[in-house]
Amino acid sequence: MEINILRGQNQIGGSIIEISSKNTKIILDIGSNLDDKEIIIPEIEGLFKGKPKYDGVLISHYHGDHIGLATRILPEIQIYMGEKSYEIYKVSNEYMGKEYLKEPKIFKAEEEFFIGDIKITPYLCDHSAFDSYMFLLDCEGKRMLYTGDFRSNGRKSFEPLLRKLPKVDVLITEGTNLSNNKIGKINLTEKELEKKGIELLEGNDKPVFVLMAATNIDRIVTFYKIANATKRLFLLDTYAGQITATIGGNIPNSGTFSNVRMFLTNQNKYEILENYKKNKIGRKGTVNSNFMMCVRSSMKQYLENYPEGFSFEGCTMFYSMWEGYKKEKNMKEFLEFMEEKGVKIISLHTSGHADEKDFDKLIKKVEPKIIIPVHTENSEWFKRYEHCEIICDKNIIKI
Repeated sequence: MEINILRGQNQIGGSIIEISSKNTKIILDIGSNLDDKEIIIPEIEGLFKGKPKYDGVLISHYHGDHIGLATRILPEIQIYMGEKSYEIYKVSNEYMGKEYLKEPKIFKAEEEFFIGDIKITPYLCDHSAFDSYMFLLDCEGKRMLYTGDFRSNGRKSFEPLLRKLPKVDVLITEGTNLSNNKIGKINLTEKELEKKGIELLEGNDKPVFVLMAATNIDRIVTFYKIANATKRLFLLDTYAGQITATIGGNIPNSGTFSNVRMFLTNQNKYEILENYKKNKIGRKGTVNSNFMMCVRSSMKQYLENYPEGFSFEGCTMFYSMWEGYKKEKNMKEFLEFMEEKGVKIISLHTSGHADEKDFDKLIKKVEPKIIIPVHTENSEWFKRYEHCEIICDKNIIKI
């Protein structure tokens, strides 16, 4: 077996990893770079240009730094995804008018399948993207685990996953949270975030806004629970509402939850709202309501046109995203707009990535001989595992 880190070593995001046997070549994730202002396609022969030389591409989850180049690969190459992950990806891109991948092959958690002579077992893991996976690969007598992005602080228990994972020869793992300013920092759990949010709203009867990613389903559940506990209507726009309705089940959505309402920010999406006639709500309908509204930085114009009878003064907005986004122009302008309206902004967020204790538990369980860090700017951190060979300065590794 040969591993070739085509991209993603000593950087966060943009992951593209090649795994080869004598007869089969596959790719793990096909991400775009986080810092690219426009899509830049790497010069990889047989993947993006020329004659196809890959037998399949496995996608761990729907974040752009793992799937962003999926529509740019040669059409003869088959892509594999989890079912709900693909549905969210499709709905999101359709809504935004973006190109999206058509008809991938769907895999299921813990159901083995083969691409050529490589056996693959997907394991459902916790991340800020719903339906995320780790991949166990058996190839030429060697066993390798690719973590994708993972954490232990969400609403899925980490321990059952650990119990299922076998010992491996090679571990390819993310290390997003290992930058020097995060060393020693333990992530809050989603349940701790929920408790903190309820405490912060104690005695507050004003409307609340939440600035968050509509595809972060765990966070939607967390804030729904906060809204419920503080007796507020939970409001989702047509974009977030369609995503949660696509998942359905016990995820808060305007189709089956009586205390979830859908609102419209874009008249071009009116037909979506019409599918939820019983649970739709307009600006005038919220004026006298005590609500929690999920918003994005693109909603500035919508909020500017709120009726005169509504006062933003004394309202709260929870910022529940990566702090780095605050430096971006649109985000900065939106936050300034809300503050000028008299809204108090409170950061209430937790990471979608593993912290140090998670790596300790994972490595203790799978006992790898070799660790290859990717999706990190601090590969050197892993050298504390002295019983393992840590490879962070060469991209081609023969096992």
